[in-house]
Amino acid sequence: MDINTLRGLGTIFAMVAFIGVVIWAYSSYKRKDFDEAAQLPFADENDAKAQDEQQDDARSNK
Repeated sequence: MDINTLRGLGTIFAMVAFIGVVIWAYSSYKRKDFDEAAQLPFADENDAKAQDEQQDDARSNK
């Protein structure tokens, strides 16, 4: 196995990893989480505290 074979395998691995991240990021499974995260900069500080408390309550109920 020479260096060019290793470079080719590295390129294939990087391409598969990139495609995996793209599929994960654009899947409908994560859409709700990403939409909520996209709205965080616009949230009022009081709303953010209330949301944090709701998430903490939800986590403690599991």
